[in-house]
Amino acid sequence: MSSVAVLTQESFNEHRSGLVAEQAGGSSSAGDEEAPAYKDAFPPLPEKAASPEGTQEPVNAWTSKIRPLKSSVITQVFHVPLEERKYKDINQFGEGDQAKVCVDIMHKTGAHLELSMAKDQGLSIMVSGKLDAVMKARKEIVSRLQTQASATVAIPKEHHRFVIGKNGEKLQELELKTATKIQIPRPDDPSNHIKISGTKEGLEKAKHEILLISAEQDKRAVERVNIDKVFHPFITGAYNKLVADMMQETGARINVPPPSVNKTEIVITGEKEQVALAVAMIKKIYEGKKNATTIAVEVKKSQHKYVIGPKGNTLQEILEKTGVSVEIPPPDSNSETVILRGEPDRLGQALTEVYAKANSYTVSSVVAPSWLHRFIIGKKGQNLAKITQQMPKVHIEFTEGEDKITLEGPTKDMQMVQSQMEAIVTDLVSRMDYMEISVDPRFHRHLIGKGGANINRIKDLHKVSVRIPPDNEKSHLIRIEGDPQGVQEASKELLELASRMENERTKDLIIEQRFHRAIIGQKGEKIKDVRDKFPEVIINFPDPAAKSDIVQLRGPRNEVEKCSKFMAKMVADMVENGFFLSVPIFKQFHKNIIGKGGANIKKIREETNTRIDLPAENSNSEMIVITGKKENCEAARIRILSIQKELANITEMEVSIPSKLHNSLIGSKGRFVRSIMEECGGVHIHFPTEGSGIDTVTIRGPAEEVEKAKKQLLSLAQDKQTKSHTAELKAKPEYHKFLIGKGGGNIRKVRDSTGARIIFPTLDDEDQELITVVGTEEAVREAQKELEELIKSLDNVVEDVMNVDPKHHRYFVARRGQVLRDIADEYGGVMVSFPRSGANSDKVTLKGAKDCVEAAKKRMLEIIEDLDAQVTMECVIPQKFHRSIMGPKGSRIQGITRDHNVQIKFPERVDGPGKGGPAAPPAEAAVQENGEANGEMVEEPAAPVDPTAPKKCDVIVLSGRKERCEAAVEALKALVPVTTEVEVPFELHRYIIGQKGSGIRKMMDEFEVNIQVPAPELQSDIISITGLANHLDRAKEGLLERVKELTAEQEDRSLRSFKLTITVDPKYHPKIIGRKGAKITNIRTEHDVNIQFPDKNDDNQDQITITGYEHKATAARDAIQAIVDELEEMISEDITLDARVHARIIGARGKGIRKIMDEFKVDLRFPQPGAADPNQVFVTGRPELVDEAIDHLLNLEEEYMADVNENESKMTYMKPTGDRGASSMDEGGRERGSSKGFVVREAPWQTGSEKVREAPDMSSSEDFPSFGAPVAATNKASPWGPKRF
Repeated sequence: MSSVAVLTQESFNEHRSGLVAEQAGGSSSAGDEEAPAYKDAFPPLPEKAASPEGTQEPVNAWTSKIRPLKSSVITQVFHVPLEERKYKDINQFGEGDQAKVCVDIMHKTGAHLELSMAKDQGLSIMVSGKLDAVMKARKEIVSRLQTQASATVAIPKEHHRFVIGKNGEKLQELELKTATKIQIPRPDDPSNHIKISGTKEGLEKAKHEILLISAEQDKRAVERVNIDKVFHPFITGAYNKLVADMMQETGARINVPPPSVNKTEIVITGEKEQVALAVAMIKKIYEGKKNATTIAVEVKKSQHKYVIGPKGNTLQEILEKTGVSVEIPPPDSNSETVILRGEPDRLGQALTEVYAKANSYTVSSVVAPSWLHRFIIGKKGQNLAKITQQMPKVHIEFTEGEDKITLEGPTKDMQMVQSQMEAIVTDLVSRMDYMEISVDPRFHRHLIGKGGANINRIKDLHKVSVRIPPDNEKSHLIRIEGDPQGVQEASKELLELASRMENERTKDLIIEQRFHRAIIGQKGEKIKDVRDKFPEVIINFPDPAAKSDIVQLRGPRNEVEKCSKFMAKMVADMVENGFFLSVPIFKQFHKNIIGKGGANIKKIREETNTRIDLPAENSNSEMIVITGKKENCEAARIRILSIQKELANITEMEVSIPSKLHNSLIGSKGRFVRSIMEECGGVHIHFPTEGSGIDTVTIRGPAEEVEKAKKQLLSLAQDKQTKSHTAELKAKPEYHKFLIGKGGGNIRKVRDSTGARIIFPTLDDEDQELITVVGTEEAVREAQKELEELIKSLDNVVEDVMNVDPKHHRYFVARRGQVLRDIADEYGGVMVSFPRSGANSDKVTLKGAKDCVEAAKKRMLEIIEDLDAQVTMECVIPQKFHRSIMGPKGSRIQGITRDHNVQIKFPERVDGPGKGGPAAPPAEAAVQENGEANGEMVEEPAAPVDPTAPKKCDVIVLSGRKERCEAAVEALKALVPVTTEVEVPFELHRYIIGQKGSGIRKMMDEFEVNIQVPAPELQSDIISITGLANHLDRAKEGLLERVKELTAEQEDRSLRSFKLTITVDPKYHPKIIGRKGAKITNIRTEHDVNIQFPDKNDDNQDQITITGYEHKATAARDAIQAIVDELEEMISEDITLDARVHARIIGARGKGIRKIMDEFKVDLRFPQPGAADPNQVFVTGRPELVDEAIDHLLNLEEEYMADVNENESKMTYMKPTGDRGASSMDEGGRERGSSKGFVVREAPWQTGSEKVREAPDMSSSEDFPSFGAPVAATNKASPWGPKRF
């Protein structure tokens, strides 16, 4: 336990003040006794107890003999055959996706990977590391570098748990061992199929292991038969046909280990009789083949793969043809011996087949420098493609770093390919050169430039290829290849660029990523301005995906600093204006928010000084984002919402739903609530923040849709509270429209029959196949069953043919096949193929789900029937009405064509005299068809004009079924506008027009008519209304109703304009107005009148004017008179209050004086600064109240003056502030001596030979050196230990 030295205040003061004179003059021995020892003042920490005597010193751990440890690092090699490689681009070996995957595997597992490529283009991967890291790396390699296959194996459901093992350990071990992914159905899934995915070899191993586990657990008979591996092919037969036949015949399950598994044991499971029969059959085959003849032949190792064939098919083919088994040594063996086993009379035939397959291909090489390889291959393999297209079976292999090209292929094709390759190499060697230059790697990316701009410019200019090593290589060498002159010029330019960069400065600016887009600006406009301002500075923004805040500036030092300050100021401004909020506005009102030519949105932006971003037209988002200062954003939001409110019957409703149900109602990624919003006309449903505990859910939108959404929400909440159940199933996205049906008919039937809610994915969902069913358990089960049957029927793909007359083909394929695309969308993605143009065939092929094909076929027949029954009809309507009939953007005419299924073609427009001169020639004029410009139709030459015939420019041509054309003609005629006149008094015209025409514009929009008001100089009472006949009556009624309102307003205005005046002394005006106008505002509001006080320059300063209804103006006058009468009764007295107490009476921010004025109903006026009498205070009010207030003020003065006098008397005793010299005196008035500091004895800085007792000299740079300061060399030993500087 450590001791603690206590230093009291008295002893510290004694040391601080120095010793008194008599003590200072005492003997040194007395001083020694009084100064405490260093160890007493600063006791050391306790040390470990000494070891008892006789205890030996511990053995030095570093000198003791270290036992050697066995290495825990293992190395394994894995092979990936060419046909199973996922990345087969031989030009990108060591780079690209394959290299990225390997680097990622090394990071994830901690294992080390080395790749090499075999001659057959297979991959050899050497993996080093700890055992578990190697196994994990192997699994990753198989799943990410090999193509994946899948298979299923069926074992009894009760055996699944043995495959999984305790805590899933067995399953994990099995997946690592076989490098596969094994999916076992959930316990509640009735399926007994286990799905395996991985490589072909891994599938076989996993399948074998799972079947073994099942067989061990199977309570039925299990028999194991050991038969040499070499006889297994005879038992399985070619393509496993024989073993399959045996299983079919006996009913037993026979598990023969695959060729890749080195096991001899064949496992048979099943009923005892079945197993016995199967064993007997296997043994019989074995006995028959046991004494089969074998011959061994030598075949070159490189030719073995041709004997094996793709996926071993050639071996199976030889076995099927000859009954002879061919045994090939494993790939990692150096043996070239191939063994043939079978009947003697069949061996000859099999041997012939083996040699034929082995010699069917030849391998040769062409000498070519390795740097030329990429030029031989050409851009995207174009040069090689020319050769390989002619000889597709020849394989050309380029090995990195080797000066040769390997050719492999059929013997007959090899000579031609070799000669072509040699010619290409000779040509390139004669006209190509290369050079390597050394440039610091830190400049490489600047040489490349943004998006490769710099390096691509150099490449294009000098016609060379430049290879800059990647960052991870950290190489200085840049290789330039191409034309000799181009190589020289490119190298010179690159070296100049590098030299310039060495003299530049780079600075990193920290700018939050959210500001990067704003700094760059739309289409880079803002950053272009910055770059123009600082042309010598290169500004690099990080990739948005990197989520980095670092913006790099590079260039001359001074320019970089200026640019840095400029950008920092930009960011500061953005931070201030960086507030944003999102406003949900219904999509159909976005165009109204924008306004004609962007007028509305521009006005709001300018007046609120905000940035307003609307979603793209093709986006489903309804959110408008406002950015700027907070108060400005709020103002813009109110303006935008008010526009929407004016345009639509928008209502807002609150629904109370327990907060615990909110998450389940919203659904995964908002799927449930989004489906309700879409179904209810796009209403907005807002849930409170999660965890807030608020139950209120807000619904906003059109009144009817809000009510509908409310019912659906409450219904769904009720279901969730009672017995909600959810199920998921999958269907191809192209089936969804067919499942939903036209107008949602199909899915509504399922909903109505089962009561379940069915939710389809939106375009934003990741899983586009997932369909969710929600409801009670029984309803969900029924709906799921119905949907699965529908999907199953859709998966039944069929192909059908129908005859379509070639004259109708153009209709289906016109407009880039729009009709066919519509049919495919509506009928589950049916593919409809028409014969090529000029083929003169009427066969049309339909391919897809059976039901979809039938429905599509039926629809096409309906279209053909309509096309056959088409007639052409004319409708004469004067050209001046055509624009009105078409409607805005052709909307009306498009509606008629859609409703009546007809084609409508408008004539070309003929301008009259003075409106552009003569009409354009017919061939050049635009033709309006179905309300859209259609340039596909070619007009016939104009015929001679018949004077009695209608003008061509008035004739509208319709084509379609007769009855539909007739109905469309009637609809067109109904759109011809008519005009009526209404008499309205001239003096009301300006009120009907409204401010800037807003009133008349509103009426025209509301009634869909055109209202023409006569010019003011005509003084006419007649207003013309032009529009559709069915709109005119409503418009006329609306106009007359407006006239009635204006007449009533006019009468009311005359009544409200009654005026009267009241004479009031100007000194009372402020009292009538009241504090901040409170009194007069109250009178104005209460009596609904306007009260006008005289201006400063008016002659009659005592006249107050009141305007309004007569009775209300009289009442307001009486109210003012009452105030005046009350004021005339008031008196004003002055009292003397000491100015020193004024501040206390007034109080903080006038609280005290206001309290007095309110309590006594008086007015107090204190003197202004600089007044003649600073103590005079005026009190105004009713006599009795003034007296009470004065008494109260005098009492307060007496109380406060007592405090003032007391404080002043205290101040006389306060010690005046002295100079600094006084501090050198002690309490007794004696001069203090200089402080000697805190002195101790036997301190570390006192060596044994020294007798010094003073404290260390703190001003000494030797004892207390400054950081970084040079210190003179000295031989004096330091108490703090040896010096290290």
